Amino acid sequence: MAQQTITEVKPPLIVTETDHRKLIAIADAASRRFPEVADELRAEMERARVVAADAIPPDVVRMGSLVEFLSDSTQNGRVILVFPNEADIAQNKVSVLTPIGAALIGLSAGQSITWQAPDGHKHKLTVVKVRQPAADPASPEAPPAVVDLASRRKAAGDRTEERPDPDDDDPGPRAA
Repeated sequence: MAQQTITEVKPPLIVTETDHRKLIAIADAASRRFPEVADELRAEMERARVVAADAIPPDVVRMGSLVEFLSDSTQNGRVILVFPNEADIAQNKVSVLTPIGAALIGLSAGQSITWQAPDGHKHKLTVVKVRQPAADPASPEAPPAVVDLASRRKAAGDRTEERPDPDDDDPGPRAA
């Protein structure tokens, strides 16, 4: 009797253009020091659907996301997915250049994936909830609608005379 091999079908991934570009560069740079994880991250980026930052659904794990997950290796987990230089296990900041970090990137809430730990054991995790970090208006990933008030006032001031703020308690100098 022939032995059958069951090939796991991995869930679809979605990543932003900026994250994709950065993560490919990280995988390439890490290929000598951490070949297994770098290869896994590169493989995940090759199969990912790449979208503009404003087109990624809010429940997709991206860089900086707070991710709650269930795993067969632990009861549950709650981590922030970060770039390698920001990793800090004491603050639950997990690098994307770790087996679990490479497994999480691009998953959506409700999706499951199998990942291999450094000891060779395979584990399954399921993303339960994803929260995105607050948008930084200077970030290339920030939605185009995010504009700080100072920039809006400066732009308005360039086109029109400055108007007094109706909420300002100090009306300024008065004529005698």
